[in-house]
Amino acid sequence: MMIQTFIKGLTLALLVSLAGTSLAQKAKSSTLTKAQLLNKIKGGWAGQTIGTTYGWTNEFQYAGTYIQDYERIPWHNDYINEAMRVFPGLYDDVYMDLMFMHVFEKKGLDAPMEEFAKAFADTEFQLWHANQAGRYNVQNGVPADRAGHWLNNPHADDIDFQIEADFAGLMSPGMPQAATDISERIGKIVNSGDGLYGGVFVANMYSWAFVSDDIPTVVNNALKSIPKESKFHQLISDVIKWHKQYPKDWKQTWFLIQRNWAEEVGCPSMVFHPLNIDAKINAAYVVMGLLYGEGDYTKTIEIATRTGQDSDCNPATALGILGTMIGYDKIPPLWMEPLQKAEDKKFSHSEYALNDVYKVGLQQALENIERNGGTIAGEQITLPKASIKTAAFEENFKGHFPKERIKLEKIITDTISFEFEGIGFVLRGASRSSNANDTAPVIAELYIDGKRVETANLPWQANKARADLFWRYQLPKGKHQVTIKVKQATKAQDLWIADYLVYDNVKTSGIRIGGQHDHH
Repeated sequence: MMIQTFIKGLTLALLVSLAGTSLAQKAKSSTLTKAQLLNKIKGGWAGQTIGTTYGWTNEFQYAGTYIQDYERIPWHNDYINEAMRVFPGLYDDVYMDLMFMHVFEKKGLDAPMEEFAKAFADTEFQLWHANQAGRYNVQNGVPADRAGHWLNNPHADDIDFQIEADFAGLMSPGMPQAATDISERIGKIVNSGDGLYGGVFVANMYSWAFVSDDIPTVVNNALKSIPKESKFHQLISDVIKWHKQYPKDWKQTWFLIQRNWAEEVGCPSMVFHPLNIDAKINAAYVVMGLLYGEGDYTKTIEIATRTGQDSDCNPATALGILGTMIGYDKIPPLWMEPLQKAEDKKFSHSEYALNDVYKVGLQQALENIERNGGTIAGEQITLPKASIKTAAFEENFKGHFPKERIKLEKIITDTISFEFEGIGFVLRGASRSSNANDTAPVIAELYIDGKRVETANLPWQANKARADLFWRYQLPKGKHQVTIKVKQATKAQDLWIADYLVYDNVKTSGIRIGGQHDHH
């Protein structure tokens, strides 16, 4: 799983914070040729592909620590072809981008959210976290604009749309409001709140990178598209501040991020775990790579990767933005040689190879420029005056604090119950079948305090599965009993119940003595 803005000045900043709506940019329109536009679009897609590949072997291998300087990260002159052959799923952030691009190509720039949701629901590739939860939701009738909402999607703050919003910025050169509009139209299918802001922020940085070659300007302008009340805005503001305090020491900023922002609240798999795929903390690593990289391609990819956590997606975003800024023809040969060997190879689960993406991306950018008031005269392009749109404020998991995770590790074919004290829970697990010919889902019911609150289809197939079995937030504070009843299953099917995560409305200390839990 986006965000940017433009205008300096106290009055404008005040208007942005109060209005949260589109504001006219007072800068002059930017001009460039079609060749220059194509060069930047190619630079963006090339950077995303190079960055993803460089992080291949260390993704999620460094959780809560950074990759030490002495550790060599693999790279050779045919490395991208190797990665595409050996681990095609590495490029999930790219082929998700391309799926959305394909909808624009087939349905036009006015394609409604429902067209993207339908295309998303029909995909067969494996997904995880907010993407998988969102896809399940639209497959099972949740409206597209609610599929990413945190009450329907426990992964709403995860990185998913942040890592696949590149297309929205690349088709909106110098048009940050357009980038925000596209991000909001599509991103709500998989994320909300800070998770959505991640995509808005990335798309805005791409948009600004077409018209500015100053990295701090691009970062600061993009941040204006994010509401100041949000934790996302606060964290990125901290990174900007710490970079000014420690301009030559990215590791000091990394430590400050860990100290102040490392708590995971939403993602059920990552709470009480050192891994962290929260959008805002990984966006902070992207910004670190850009600011401390100082426009140097190799330095940027090294820092963005060595920050750890989602260490393929973060350099992909950073290099995509830098590649847009400097252009394809300025990418150093070390990185360009393996890229060019792979430009005719289609990405997995996609009709596009990079050489196709470049052409389609140019056409969509040109259409979007004209749509937003720019002009194209032969080879000359005049971009419309930039305007800023600040996304509406929304806070996921407000007032919810992780309390404990209770292991169950049970296989059921009938009923399971457990009790907890708090205001919410997430039950993790999976539907399973030992018969590949089983096509019908397991059907199960959720009861809370004796009342049936949901009947859910639980397919076992990877591209249809529910990311988490059941959850409920915003319950009255107190003791609650949860019961899961399997209502329909074949003899080959069962439910694997892993554990449940409990939320309370107050933060708990790290000290716990004793405690009993009742489940059967």
